[in-house]
Parts: sequence; C-alpha cells; structure tokens
Amino acid sequence: MRSILTRAGGLVLMSCICVVGGWAQEPLTLEGAIRAALKQNPEVEVARAGVDDAQATLALARTQYLPQINFTEDISRGNDPVYVFGTRLRQQEFTQADFALNALNKPNAIGNFATRVSGNWVLFDSLRTQKSVHGAKLLQNSAASSASAADQKVVFDVVQAYQGVLYAERQSDIARHELETAQALLSSVNEHVKAGLAVESDRMSAQVSVAARQQRSIAAQGDLELAWSQLRLAIGTPELTASALRPIEPKEFPHGDLQKELQTAMANRYDLAAIADAQAAQASIESAARLNFGPRVSAYGNWEDDRQTLGGNGGDNWVAGIQIGVDILPFGKRSQLAREKASKARVDARLNALQQQIRLQVDQAHIQRETAALSLETARSAIDQAAESLRIVKNRYSAGLATITDLLRAEDAEHEAQMNYWHAVYDNAMAYAQLLFATGTLTPDAAEDLQ
Repeated sequence: MRSILTRAGGLVLMSCICVVGGWAQEPLTLEGAIRAALKQNPEVEVARAGVDDAQATLALARTQYLPQINFTEDISRGNDPVYVFGTRLRQQEFTQADFALNALNKPNAIGNFATRVSGNWVLFDSLRTQKSVHGAKLLQNSAASSASAADQKVVFDVVQAYQGVLYAERQSDIARHELETAQALLSSVNEHVKAGLAVESDRMSAQVSVAARQQRSIAAQGDLELAWSQLRLAIGTPELTASALRPIEPKEFPHGDLQKELQTAMANRYDLAAIADAQAAQASIESAARLNFGPRVSAYGNWEDDRQTLGGNGGDNWVAGIQIGVDILPFGKRSQLAREKASKARVDARLNALQQQIRLQVDQAHIQRETAALSLETARSAIDQAAESLRIVKNRYSAGLATITDLLRAEDAEHEAQMNYWHAVYDNAMAYAQLLFATGTLTPDAAEDLQ
C-alpha cells in the first residue's frame, strides 16, 4: 500500500509540474493547432503533391497541340554501293566518273556528316486532343477538390484530438481530486478508529477506496499522455511538448433542419465534387478513345545537309508534305475504349456510393448532435444532484447517521456524475464538429466556434 501511495504521489506531482510549466507558455489554441496542421500534416503534403501531379498531367496533355521539332547529327562511313551512290548524290558531288561500272559495283568507302532538322505537326485528329486536354483539366479540378477535402479531414482530426486532450485533462483532474478526497477520508477514519467511533473494517474500506482511486489516477494520466500523442499526430509535429491548452467550455450549438443539412452537404462536400469532376473527366477521356478511330491529318517536313567533313561544303535538301492516316485494324484502340468504358462505370458507381454515404453520414451526425445536446442537459442536472447527495451523506456520516459504505457510495456516484458530465461536454462539441464535417462546412474559421 505504501509503495502504491508513493508512486501515485509522484505521478500527481509530475502532473502538477507539467501544468505549472504549461502556464508559463502561451496556451495552444484550437485555431493555432489547426493552422499548424494545415502546414505540417503529411496528409496535406500528399494532397498538394496530387494537385502538382494533376497540373503536370494537364501541361503534358496540352503539348499535343504543339509541333514536334527534332535535330540530329549523323556521322557515317561505308562502301556499300547503294550507300555510296546515294551519299554522293546528297553531297552534290556526283560526277561522270561515278557512272563507271567498277565504281558502281566496288566503290571506295566514303564518309558523311549529315545534319538534319525534321518536324511533325498534327493538324487534325478528329478532336481527340481537345477531349484529352478537357479531361486533364477536369482531373486537375478533381485533385484540387481532393486537396480541400484532405484539409477538412485534417481540421476534423485536430478538433477531435484537441478535444480528446481536454477531456483527458478533465479526467486526470477529477481522478486527482478524488484521490485527495479519499486520502483525506482515510485520515479522518483513522482518527475515528483511534477515538473508538469507527471499527477496523471502516479503515480497510477507506484504504481500498484510496487504492482504487490511485489506479484511476494512474490510468487517467496514461490516457492524457496518449491523447497528447494523438494531437501530435494530427498536427504533424512529433516534437510538440505537452503544455496548457485553452479550454473549450460547454457551449450551446445551433440546431439545424435535416433536409437543409443534406442539401448543404451535397453542395459543399469537396470529396463529392472531386468524384463528380473525375466522372466528367472520365467521360471526356472515353470520348477521346472513341474519336481515336477517326482520321488523322499531320504536316511534316525535313531539311538535311550532307558533307564529307564536319566543316566542309556539301549539299542540302528538303522535303515537306501532308499525311492522312486511318487505322484499318484498330484492335488496340478497341481494347483501350473498352478499358475507358469500364473506368467510367467504376467512377459512376463510386459517385453513387459516395452520395448514399453522405446522406447516411449527415443523418447520423444530425441524430448524434440532437442526442448529445440532450445528454449534456441530463448530465448537467445529474452532477448537481450528485453533489448535493454527497453533501448530505457527509453530514450524516459526521453525525454518525451513515456508514462509511454509504459515504463511499455517494463519492463514487459524484465521481461518476462528473465523468459523465465532461464526457457529455466532449460528445456535444464533437457531435457538432462531426455535423460540420459531414455537411462540408468544417473550415478553420468554423472550428473556432467550438472554442
């Protein structure tokens, strides 16, 4: 027993030191925690990288509008008759002697430095490029909406973790107060036993009560440390030290109409907007796959300069033209179209599923909001009743009209009422935050209303 008392006392002392040290710091507000999370949380960085990737994909798609220009420098040497004949022609050094049969059949080796500039420009591809670019633009919008949805999720996680720390601090405070009360009661019972006003069983009951409250205090401190770890994870700062927080006091939050909340969610949910844009993008990509069967018209050109030495004189030539192409056996294009159709069906199903999930989430959040508000009112009444009941039992025990068991039972009831009250405060704030999140209106500014 003495060992347990020593450990519990040390734990309580450390908790007090941490609190006193936190008072010397600026309290971490909910707004400050959210602002920090939106800058440092890894999930935000992942979402931003997705936006950058979508922007790069759009830029890549737009390059299809531009011509392709290539430059090459070709150095070659050989005595292949056809190669020698063609090279002399391109170098514009062909003479009458080169028509000799021996020169044609067994020519001497010749070298060639060929400088070429070639280009190709798609003039018309049955509007496939336009559809591809439009799809990439919609995917960029989808990525931006996904990033905004990730921001809202981070805000909600910070609110939940911040509230969790506050609730854990309340639990720790209540557990510490209950331990101090139990220790004071044990001292009182010891005096009563010495005076012959209580029996040894009363002392043992008080000792058991102290041990039980020590365990609660230890567990509450562990819950507080875990809550801080969750807050560090939500903010994205593993080095964040435990400090004083600005308390979120019990508040009354507005009640809304369920149908209006559903309409708000359908209009404001960024994840829904992201999938809607992805659906439109996939429809455009599918259309591009269909247009890929159409004809393709492109212009091309080539300029070439051929020389026997790198800096010598030679001959140059050019060629330009228009090319019209149609795929006669488009087996690969058919497979691609089938794949895009399947992708479109998958996105359609995801959108339908998310719409149903949002309706359920808003419905649940609305019910939880109403239930939490009622629970808070009940818990507020219960805590007053439990405190008054404990006061009466204490007076009766002091007058010898109640037993130690009655007093311990009344203290347990008062402890339970306090725990239930602060849990109701936590549930009420989180239910409102969950409703804001479900309707897509949980912004950093809206989260400030919780504090």
